[in-house]
Amino acid sequence: MGLPTGDRRRAERAPLRGRRSRAGAWIVAIGLLLVVVHALVFLALMHLEGESHSAVTAVYWAITTMSTLGYGDIVFSTDTGRLFSVWVMLSGVVYLLVLLPFFVIQYVVTPWLDRRRRARTPRRVAPTLKDHVLLVGSDAVTQAFAARAERSEVPAVMVIEDPVEAGQLHDHGRQVVVGPLDAASTYRNAGVARARMVVSTLTDTANTNVAFTVRQACGDVPVAVTASKPVSKDVLGLAGADHVLQLGSVLGREMASRVLGSTGRIHRIGSFGATIIAEASVRGTHLAGMGLEQARAELPDGVRLLAIMRKGRLRAMTPDLRITETTVLVLSGTAEDLAAYDERFQAEGRFEEPVVILGGGRVGRAASRALSDEGVPNTIIELEPGRVETSYSVLEGTASYVVVQGDAADQRILRRAGLEDASAVLVTPRDDDLNVYLTLFCRRLRPELQLVSRATYERNVATLYRAGADGVLSYATIGATDLWNHAGLSHRVLVAEGNELFLVPRPTSLARRPIRDEDVHRRTGCHIVAVADEDGTLHADTESIPASACRLLLLGDRHAEHRFRETYLKRRRPRREAGGPPAPRPHR
Repeated sequence: MGLPTGDRRRAERAPLRGRRSRAGAWIVAIGLLLVVVHALVFLALMHLEGESHSAVTAVYWAITTMSTLGYGDIVFSTDTGRLFSVWVMLSGVVYLLVLLPFFVIQYVVTPWLDRRRRARTPRRVAPTLKDHVLLVGSDAVTQAFAARAERSEVPAVMVIEDPVEAGQLHDHGRQVVVGPLDAASTYRNAGVARARMVVSTLTDTANTNVAFTVRQACGDVPVAVTASKPVSKDVLGLAGADHVLQLGSVLGREMASRVLGSTGRIHRIGSFGATIIAEASVRGTHLAGMGLEQARAELPDGVRLLAIMRKGRLRAMTPDLRITETTVLVLSGTAEDLAAYDERFQAEGRFEEPVVILGGGRVGRAASRALSDEGVPNTIIELEPGRVETSYSVLEGTASYVVVQGDAADQRILRRAGLEDASAVLVTPRDDDLNVYLTLFCRRLRPELQLVSRATYERNVATLYRAGADGVLSYATIGATDLWNHAGLSHRVLVAEGNELFLVPRPTSLARRPIRDEDVHRRTGCHIVAVADEDGTLHADTESIPASACRLLLLGDRHAEHRFRETYLKRRRPRREAGGPPAPRPHR
């Protein structure tokens, strides 16, 4: 059974406290040793000078000299004794420079700061706070959710058990409530009855306890949790969770959906109401080599070109832009419109080329299942024997996958897995350093290969792109986007790590401006790709932003979103991104 968050944090800090105590004991022991040695040498030198002193006097002299007090009542008469006195004084100064700061910081300043943080960390929220999201725990997913909520001015409260950690988050500007995670009073103090949703991203066992406790405090608030094991989904549902997010499976499916294939067909990545957002690779279609306007004219009626990407990066949609084999189109339309696109551009009589998956963990296996369901042959490279076969026993006879045992960093293993004939590689290990290595390795072996890589930490996303990845996805972004959409907040579609489609209220200053206004992109980094009516219908083919449009569909990263809000929406200060009334909360 997993420890509660606070107990786990305290258990993690216990070795650190032990090391500090041992360091303090060593410092004291060294000080005592110096006093004893100096006292013995003092007695020996005084004996040579013909003087006799007691052991107490020797210790007294050693301490007063090391502390630089130097009363002068006991002095040496020879140069040797005076040199020894200088040595004792210098060693004492050095020792005190180490001893005093250590003990003052360790046993005075640090406890005082901890007590101050505990005293300042809130135990309850304001009674007027409502429609907020409670985030239980502090990990990459909840931190990404909290940062997004801050940009969108949606209230989010982090429920933390450890007072020190809560104080640190509070100092960084996060709204927190501290208290035991298994106490119903903690959630009542956090205003759970007025909350929009409760999100918990702890271990499966801890999430079960949280869901039970939240249900005790409030019976109808929606509860969303994460699960690492498939068998936990039913248990968490019984505990009271309305939405169980299996991050490994979701990330694997999302990575598989970014494999655009070699037949030109579209891949759905999200939707806004009845409007589907999809990606399509130009590879293998007659769109390659066309200009932007010519390519638009070739699209079926109802299909709108929202954006163009290459190597995971947006390209300015200027009239002189050329469509290349490596171009990815971001399209919108109804299911019928996109089916017409497939019918026009999907290569006849061609089968999907195989995909190589590096890593047979949860993410890799989920990606393989998604590809197999689409009829895409795939090969999994896994170092641990029997890991994939056991997990895939339910798919025997139906899945089009092959397992190659070995090290994915071995060129011979990659060749045996069919790298030379593959259309894409999915890099799924948890280790970002390994993923950077594998991405760079595969890019050098086959420069034209499509590479989609997983990132654990946001700081490594740019590195993976520089290593040659065409797309990068992470736990934090996938989890935060899924939970954000489930909370009934403004809907978002993740195009690639760092690029999202999201809705914002239309600023008054942008009415009747061109929809592809380069000034907006220059000032904020956001691309306006479509306008939305009150009923959510998207319009991407209009030349200008009509005054009747109530929302804009933007494409950009978190920094661009922040600049857009600061530039165009800061005077409005909307509390909800969608600009409308709060979405109704689902009830159990």
